[in-house]
Amino acid sequence: MPNRQTKSKHLLITLSSIVLVSLLLVTINIRHDKSSLFLESVVVWFFSPVQSLLTNTVETVSETLNYYFFLVGVSRENERLLLEIDRLSQEKNELLEKNKYLERIEKLVGNIGKNQRTIITAKIIGRDATQWSKMVFIDKGTNHQVKENLVVMTDAGIVGHVIHVSTKTSKVLLITDSRSAVDSLFQETRGTGVTVGTGQDACKMKFVPIEANVSIGDRIVSSGLGGIFPKGLMVGVVVDVVKKRQDLFQNITVAPSADLSQMEEVAVVLAERDSS
Repeated sequence: MPNRQTKSKHLLITLSSIVLVSLLLVTINIRHDKSSLFLESVVVWFFSPVQSLLTNTVETVSETLNYYFFLVGVSRENERLLLEIDRLSQEKNELLEKNKYLERIEKLVGNIGKNQRTIITAKIIGRDATQWSKMVFIDKGTNHQVKENLVVMTDAGIVGHVIHVSTKTSKVLLITDSRSAVDSLFQETRGTGVTVGTGQDACKMKFVPIEANVSIGDRIVSSGLGGIFPKGLMVGVVVDVVKKRQDLFQNITVAPSADLSQMEEVAVVLAERDSS
């Protein structure tokens, strides 16, 4: 019996508490704006900082990822542009080189061809310049009508002559080689001599009598004797003259008219054209 009374008492207290809490909540809600419930406000107030933190974190991560992908795209675009710049730079360089080559060939053919000579142009593809020899290799051979003893020159003058030929290449002995000799004469006075190589960058004019009138700056051309070099081709210019009374001949130094160290293309003289 007492237990029943106790239980009934506890039940009554619980019900009374629920009613009081309900009345309290109703009273509080009436005092607040009708569009918002108190409990909702409490929940919003409690969770708002957490929501803001999560929102900011998501936005930051999103912006970071977007920036990363943007940088990856920019990097790839930069690589593509750099490759394009390299390609255009290479094309520009090739065009410049081709233009320079055509200018040299035009000058070479124009100045030599006007002298009624049949020529072919050739590129220098190798050099053999030592203390004992001065030679170059060209990219033309028997397949191009080149043969031994043909004259090789530039628009400035004689370079040398062909001494060995294969099907596609030839070896040219330069006039500065110590084995080279060109029968020559002074263009103004018509005095004769032989221009020989020294193995260095200059030549010597041999067998010029001591009494001959020779001055620095005199031009020397081929005399046409010897069977290799046609008459009238420019050989070089006198750069030094030494006369000794006891000697029979003058010691004359000649600078080749063609710049043998800077040649890229040369002309091989095949034959004299028929002037008729």
